[in-house]
Amino acid sequence: MQTIDSRARAATAGAFLVLVGAPFAGGLAHAQPKTAAYATMASPAAYRTESRSEEIALARSAAPASISDKAEVLVLGDGGYETAAKGSNGFVCIVNRSWANDFGDVEFWNPKIRSPICFNSASVRSVLPTYLTRTTWVLSGTSVAEMQSRTKAALGTGAIRPPEAGAMCYMMSKQGYASDKAGGPWRAHLMFFVPQVQPEAWGANLPGVPVMGGASSVEPLSVFFVPVERWSDGSPDHQGH
Repeated sequence: MQTIDSRARAATAGAFLVLVGAPFAGGLAHAQPKTAAYATMASPAAYRTESRSEEIALARSAAPASISDKAEVLVLGDGGYETAAKGSNGFVCIVNRSWANDFGDVEFWNPKIRSPICFNSASVRSVLPTYLTRTTWVLSGTSVAEMQSRTKAALGTGAIRPPEAGAMCYMMSKQGYASDKAGGPWRAHLMFFVPQVQPEAWGANLPGVPVMGGASSVEPLSVFFVPVERWSDGSPDHQGH
């Protein structure tokens, strides 16, 4: 996923996406050289949670219970994400890992990243598949260079398409770990996925405007972040207020 600006950069690990890139995720920041700590992938086990039930609970924390309690939940398995709980409302909640970020992000292999995110049905169909595909590549040992190559090829065949109308997600968990820079969760926020458009069309990134985001440099989409005042459990998010 592509990072946005200094205010939103910490959130993009959760945010989304990729295929192969990142859907989930302008004024996008330029790729940065990886630090020694995250120059290569850690052991696959380092990206797993201690228990399936722990990951289910963390995934559901992405959105208020009125949504997440009825959502399908996917958890990270040996070869990719697996269904851990069936849903009935069209939403899908997962916990993003570090490879939801852009290929050049310094924390692309950071095993500490856990970003709960809950997609609505439109984004489940048109945005989530890119991240799930990239995850299978990662877990099969595909190199970053090869993933980049596959991404470009997918764009050429139309396998990666613009988001459907109304595609969005909830990222309102105060339990996740967005990045080392954030040192925990970023801010409670919603994300909106739209066909590629200039930030000015949304008034994004301007002084006094709560909307942040921009167009991906690779995928046919733009991602916009809108902070909200409360975490999914109803407690106030005092960051930035």
